[in-house]
Amino acid sequence: MGRKKSGKYAANKFKTTTRGIRDFLDEVNAAGLSETALTWSYETALIRTTVAFEKLMLECLIVALNKDTGPFSDDTGVRFPKHLDQKVCEYLVTGGGYFDFRGRDGLLKDMKKFTGPQHYLQVAVRDEKRRYALELLLTLRNYAAHQSPQSKEKVRESIFCFKEGVKSVNGSAQLKAKFAKAKAPMSAGVWLKRQGRMTYILDRLDALADEIHQGAPY
Repeated sequence: MGRKKSGKYAANKFKTTTRGIRDFLDEVNAAGLSETALTWSYETALIRTTVAFEKLMLECLIVALNKDTGPFSDDTGVRFPKHLDQKVCEYLVTGGGYFDFRGRDGLLKDMKKFTGPQHYLQVAVRDEKRRYALELLLTLRNYAAHQSPQSKEKVRESIFCFKEGVKSVNGSAQLKAKFAKAKAPMSAGVWLKRQGRMTYILDRLDALADEIHQGAPY
């Protein structure tokens, strides 16, 4: 029988991974690498961080659904038994495919189906203190992975909002004019390797994991 999934265990495992990523970045920063090698190293760290975050979210959603199917029954209009096997929970969360979501807002929308609005996981992820870290993590990851015009535009927007301290570029005429002049970085790694930006993201993700650990029943 496999290990029973646990929100506390998932949070601890995530922080073990982020500690390893921090150690990796300390090592590459001290190694005298070329700028290209350093950029690629930061993109590797970014992708590994995103994978760990996705695993944390999936594990916690499985735990939430396994503990209480009520919110999912309300969302779907289908009455599920109060408790479901973990494999069944995973299938319902992923739809039998990959665990995927469209940015921070997409994650919160998908999460609400399984947790309801006041669940500890929903509250932790929704916290405004982590808005920019999550949006930067996810948009930069897509930029690193795809390098498409669409992913570049999303990164341009998320970096601009982060720098300006706004939720959206659709504000005043002055804000829109300022955004029109904003540029995206050449790559995700180029942006992340400067000014402690990757540390900024990791610090806030670790704080998220701490809140999950505190809120999880087991």
